[in-house]
Amino acid sequence: MSTKKNSIDMLHGPLPGKIILFAIPLALSSILQQLFNSADAIVAGRFIGSTALAAIGGVSPVITLLIGLFVGLSIGANVAIAIHIGHKELDRVHGAVQTTAIVTLVSSVALTAVGVFATEPILDAIDIPADARAEATGYLQAYFAGIVFFLVYNFGSAVLRAKGDTRRPLYALAVAVALNIVLNVVAVTVFDGGVVGIAVATDVSNAAAAGIIVWMLLHEEEAFRLDVQHLFVDADTLRTILYIGVPSGLQSVVFSLSNVAIQAAINGFGTAATAGSAAAMNYEYYTYFFVSAFSQAAVTFIGQNFAAGKLKRCDTVFRFCMGAAVVCAVVLSVLFVAAGNLALGAFTTDATAVAFGFVRLWHVELLECMPASYEVTAGALRGMGWSVLPTVVVVVGSCVLRIIYVFALFGAFGTFDALMNIYPVTWGITGATMLGLYVFARRRAYAQVAARKGVKLA
Repeated sequence: MSTKKNSIDMLHGPLPGKIILFAIPLALSSILQQLFNSADAIVAGRFIGSTALAAIGGVSPVITLLIGLFVGLSIGANVAIAIHIGHKELDRVHGAVQTTAIVTLVSSVALTAVGVFATEPILDAIDIPADARAEATGYLQAYFAGIVFFLVYNFGSAVLRAKGDTRRPLYALAVAVALNIVLNVVAVTVFDGGVVGIAVATDVSNAAAAGIIVWMLLHEEEAFRLDVQHLFVDADTLRTILYIGVPSGLQSVVFSLSNVAIQAAINGFGTAATAGSAAAMNYEYYTYFFVSAFSQAAVTFIGQNFAAGKLKRCDTVFRFCMGAAVVCAVVLSVLFVAAGNLALGAFTTDATAVAFGFVRLWHVELLECMPASYEVTAGALRGMGWSVLPTVVVVVGSCVLRIIYVFALFGAFGTFDALMNIYPVTWGITGATMLGLYVFARRRAYAQVAARKGVKLA
């Protein structure tokens, strides 16, 4: 059975080049995916006004919160398939692909219902500025009406990533982003659709990406092929998806939950602060995506090599992914902060909003390399089958501590600068804790593998 087409052999040969070949298209895919939101924000801020930008930027953390759990499940699917490849169980990959398809459909129904029918309570919780409330409501409801396409693309991409194919999902997304930019402008300038028109344009573009990914899976080689006429659930694969994916998704959810609390505090400074923060946040996403890409590379490469008992290769993967993530983040952070006015001016011409954006660039974007300490480490742990404890660390470090900060320390100072310091403070604590957990978990996991194989650890 051939698996060489559009795949990477993660079990043999030099690793750095293969990791880069895997991670860079993945990072670019994430950047293109973020360009959906950036295009929405740019068109809203430039063609409609600051309230429209505040509406879209103000609900962005909520969208991330709601989709986080289900994107985590796609990571579970990625690991499940990678494990089967590592064990050379290609016959079981087929069942994993069909199981992933069913999980996608169920997730889509659940997320659509929550996103559409819980809009008003959500906006109440984050205290969206009153002058942006109506536009935020329309945008959220229209966005989640088409969320099925977003999930189909992400789950389908996870299947392809498990065998090292990160390039074709990138091509699909590039088509969708180009379409989204055109449709956004047309929706606002030709049809006067406002933010609802922008959301509909995003839905249509996501549908294009999803359609391309489904076509790829329908024509994929043997074990990786989607068979819509014979979908079934493989119980073992489903357990792996849930065991790895639910904690990973919960990590994303609690991370986003804390960001929702922070967003509520930002909204309290007014529409200009919300708009400026939303503009700067886009550049944080672009930087973080390189950290996340090498984290996902760690999940997949370590998942396969750990399953195959190749522990030295696991260590090589971890070290290279950590170093590459930090270097990429530092370079991008310096470039974006140096771009300052030009970068923020792409989203808004409001001088007050730009001033708030500058504060966020200096306090948050400049230190965006710090999340590598826990993101790449958590990816390595999940690749070794440790998924619950990394989630606990992030829950405490990125949720509990941030909520305490918002309601205790921030209340004592009350400035926007003090609020932005919440990120580097909690990044440092979470990263140090996660690295300590990795040292402990690695020792135990490697000892178990050595015992099974009857060899001594070096």
